Amino acid sequence: MATRFEGKLNQLQQKLPDGLLVDAAWLEDQGYSSALRSQYVRAGWLHSPARRVYRRSQSPLTWEQVVISLQYLMDLPLTVGGRTALEELGYAHYLSARMREVHLYGPTRAPTWLADLPLDIDFQWHNSLRLFPSDADAPPAPQPVMYSAAGMSLPIRYSSKERALLELLDELPHRESFHQVDMLMEGMTDLSPRRLQTLLEACASVKVKRLFFFFADRHRHAWRSRLDMERVDLGAGKRVLVKGGKLDPTYQITVPSDLGGQ
Repeated sequence: MATRFEGKLNQLQQKLPDGLLVDAAWLEDQGYSSALRSQYVRAGWLHSPARRVYRRSQSPLTWEQVVISLQYLMDLPLTVGGRTALEELGYAHYLSARMREVHLYGPTRAPTWLADLPLDIDFQWHNSLRLFPSDADAPPAPQPVMYSAAGMSLPIRYSSKERALLELLDELPHRESFHQVDMLMEGMTDLSPRRLQTLLEACASVKVKRLFFFFADRHRHAWRSRLDMERVDLGAGKRVLVKGGKLDPTYQITVPSDLGGQ
């Protein structure tokens, strides 16, 4: 019995890298019962930072370790996107400092226990199918960024900067600022028109697509001329995005008066 117990513990050390975490369901699938988990916690071999969540380390937890655990160990279809992806891909200086949020996008809801972890950040889950329904058939190929954890170099999946921009535009006007997005777009000189074209044709949000073209026209980057707007469905009718704003005659959206419009 002792030999079997030690064997299970050795297997767990192989399967669960130090610093990463898993939930009770993952451990159950690997053959670790509730009683065995409790025994490991009492012995100090496992640490439980939140109810039904376990890791082998008591060192301070980072959000990167959490995301790697979700993507790499638990194989959840979640991608770091929107504001967080743009910050991590080098555009943080265009976005205002705020209480840290990590924006996760995917067709499957993120685990509710993320809110219980001892971190000074807030995980925000977004249903990726609302913006990109085709994700259900063909998930995106996100950009991997290597992160050192548990003595290994592991990839974190991020949205491409083109997709992250559209995800950010979806947060206007209530959770993001027109003027910060305007500054961000001014610096996005190297976007891929091929990737943008594919994303814009797949995007289901008329608001996001009109906002994208509004900002793209303002900054006249070289990639703008290579986009075929005729292939993008911009819907019909006006969209009031800013109360008291002015109407942009081209894209029929209200924007802050100092950004244009009539």
